[in-house]
Amino acid sequence: MKRSLQTAILAAMTTLGAGGVSAQTIVADPAAPVVYNGTLKVMTKFGTQRLAAFFVDLAKAYEAAHPGVSVELIQEDDDSVKGKTKTLVASNAVPDVFFSWTGTWGGNFVRGQRAVDLTPVIGEGTEWGKTLAPAAVDAFVYNGKNYGIPLYLDAKFMGYSKTAFAKAGVGVPTDLEGLLTVCDKLRAAGYTPIAIGNKEPWVGVHYIGQLLAYNVPRATLEQDFDPATARYDDPGYVAALNQFGQIAEHCSVGKSMNGISYQTAIQALSDGRAAMYYQEIIEFDNAASTTTTLKPEEFGFFRLPAPADAKGDPNALEGAPEGYMISSASANVPLALDFMRFVTTPENGKILSAPPFGQPSAVIGGADPATMNPAVVAGLEDIAKASYLIQWLDTVNHPKVAAAWLSGIQAFAGGDMSAEEVVASVRAAAEAAK
Repeated sequence: MKRSLQTAILAAMTTLGAGGVSAQTIVADPAAPVVYNGTLKVMTKFGTQRLAAFFVDLAKAYEAAHPGVSVELIQEDDDSVKGKTKTLVASNAVPDVFFSWTGTWGGNFVRGQRAVDLTPVIGEGTEWGKTLAPAAVDAFVYNGKNYGIPLYLDAKFMGYSKTAFAKAGVGVPTDLEGLLTVCDKLRAAGYTPIAIGNKEPWVGVHYIGQLLAYNVPRATLEQDFDPATARYDDPGYVAALNQFGQIAEHCSVGKSMNGISYQTAIQALSDGRAAMYYQEIIEFDNAASTTTTLKPEEFGFFRLPAPADAKGDPNALEGAPEGYMISSASANVPLALDFMRFVTTPENGKILSAPPFGQPSAVIGGADPATMNPAVVAGLEDIAKASYLIQWLDTVNHPKVAAAWLSGIQAFAGGDMSAEEVVASVRAAAEAAK
């Protein structure tokens, strides 16, 4: 990996914090022998057609190297992994290796003693830990202990069609007000300005997360993330929701967005029917490729613009690393760890970072700009410039608060709740979570 790319990953990660929770009792033993026998169950977030082959190929290669081992994959997508995880936890059937976000989502596994303490094998000074971007590892630290194995970095950008912008005679907007004007001109040129599919309600939550970073001071946001200190009385919360309402009115199909899936929305950009789609950097390779109408050279991206009078941080960006944990109920923790060491080799990191996967690896030396989508490389450089990475609202918050955001924003998008009512419901959820 070129130094500039590695610096981008490290700089982006340094803004991510870790919540304090009580440590659990099962600790990984670096001296424990690996028994290459039995079935290893692995739940991934690579369930889409484009991504599924990554873990399938890794599983086959690992089985070939260790004939006594069978790797059983449970492949979920960005939405289904949440429900699947809850089901497996409720039935005490958590796989040996399982996907996790950072923030409160990962902290729930730690509090529930579902995750193995990985400090002795991946913590500071360990051989494996040294192979991963330090700040990516730190993002999975809870109460001073390591619980997660970071796989890639993620952040949110507005992807757009350069062709559509040229036909409409518009440029990249520099503030939110400019975005609304651009949307009006794109619609007049025959495009859906921004394809938004909010059938999976985390889509709207991602818009609100970025807008909150712009409208609410960071200290206030982080105070409100903790139900014990949450107040949700800053006017920036209502302002952010109303700004999303403006985006919905000027740029999207409005209330109908709640009946459209996120996959259908990104396809609208890929097919040339929509001019923009708000997407994660890990979706860049999916939005424009040699097989889509929108070609890679026609694809561009920019941050969702901040309002001109932003009261928060206009240089903040929404994003977080994502990775995997080891189940404390696993009958073969050493084997699970050995498999994840294999997953996180520099060689496999380069495969992960390049098309068709396009997931920027957290492994040092696990990305080669020469083989990566230039947009992904540029996105990493832009992430490095962010003053603060705000984590996803539905994973950084307490589950009750996250649920209130998800249902409230979907109701707001559908015209069934006002901005003030959504904030009131979130405030009530935080009170109930104390």
